[in-house]
Amino acid sequence: KMINGSTVSRWACINFSRSVQESVARTFCHELAQMCQVSGMEFNPEPVIPIYTARADQVEKALKHVCHASVNKLKGKELDLVIAILPDNNGSLYGDIKRICETDLGLISQCCLTKHVFKINKQYLANVSLKINVKTGGRNTVLMDALSCRIPLVSDIPTIIFGADVTHPENGEDSSPSIAAVVASQDWPEVTKYAGLVCAQAHRQELIQDLYKTWHDPVRGTVNGGMIRDLLISFRKATGQKPQRIIFYRDGVSEGQFYQVLLYELDAIRKACASLEPNYQPPVTFIIVQKRHHTRLFANNHKDRSSVDKSGNILPGTVVDTKICHPTEFDFYLCSHAGIQGTSRPAHYHVLWDENNFTPDGIQSLTNNLCYTYARCTRSVSVVPPAYYAHLAAFRARFYLEPTSNDDDLAGQVGRSTWTGGCGVRPLPALKENVKRVMFYC
Repeated sequence: KMINGSTVSRWACINFSRSVQESVARTFCHELAQMCQVSGMEFNPEPVIPIYTARADQVEKALKHVCHASVNKLKGKELDLVIAILPDNNGSLYGDIKRICETDLGLISQCCLTKHVFKINKQYLANVSLKINVKTGGRNTVLMDALSCRIPLVSDIPTIIFGADVTHPENGEDSSPSIAAVVASQDWPEVTKYAGLVCAQAHRQELIQDLYKTWHDPVRGTVNGGMIRDLLISFRKATGQKPQRIIFYRDGVSEGQFYQVLLYELDAIRKACASLEPNYQPPVTFIIVQKRHHTRLFANNHKDRSSVDKSGNILPGTVVDTKICHPTEFDFYLCSHAGIQGTSRPAHYHVLWDENNFTPDGIQSLTNNLCYTYARCTRSVSVVPPAYYAHLAAFRARFYLEPTSNDDDLAGQVGRSTWTGGCGVRPLPALKENVKRVMFYC
């Protein structure tokens, strides 16, 4: 059961798949609603309006119709959730739905493929219900140590945990921007709920440009902003306390850029804190997370069944911080997940800066424990969730880049262009408030 089940009382379903009859879609929605209830949610078994069938090439029209029809029937109340049934090969349909729902209508959506609608699988429904719960404000898992306030250097004073990542366009794309995403925990001492922000920046730029920024406004004068500042403010609103400690997991940095990234981004974190209050400088721990390396770990005695997983991999929770690590700096390999197929790839964590004086055991066990709080499944995952969520958020934001060349479209978009190397980066459309908390769970 989920630790906190959310309530979904107002929902609708759109069927974009020609091969799914309305009766089949109705049965699927009924089974999904039942699974959500069994898992601990309050889920209304009946949709607000009958299941709406639409063509895949009229996605915007269909979503707006369902949104307006529901609001009219509910006398102004908004929908909690839209379930969309998609064809198995849907091209750009998935991205279009997410873009319209999250930047235009402010709707929370859950997409399901036709093959799953026809073959109703309990495991699949249980996984979808996990996603629906976190999207609609619930919590699936919480660490026991967090509830009893026993996590070293997290439970004692208000602590915010950040995850950050930058995704670059595929090779051969010369003009698309890179997309940076930052997520931050919004509850303490549990550290399970996160909010995220995304921004577009110069092509293949690894440093996150919008962590902290200032600009001149003709009315207000110098204005402070940026993703770190906004997330610190939202943490304060959510918990009623300002963070006294910052832990920052940074994904996707190659070894050659470690110190360039550390200097630039640590400075941005400090400036963002100082812009909120003079002399506000909470201690920062800055950790790089790497998955792209060639180190693999194996049990010393492969025949000893107690030292390997059932797949023959090393056991989850295995840490190596001697012999194969950096001779003078603090780094470690952690295999936090149970390998299912193939050889487990441990994550490599490199602590570049630590003002919180974590012991090696402290940061290793915190990182491993956090891997059990990933909202989209009931297993431990291979990378610490804030870094995972940042990666998913950056990947999601690619769908927000509308494939248009018309400059008039910029009029409705909120944000500031970053000018780099004489070329303007078009800002992403503004996210709706209720989406900032959930885009990376979707």
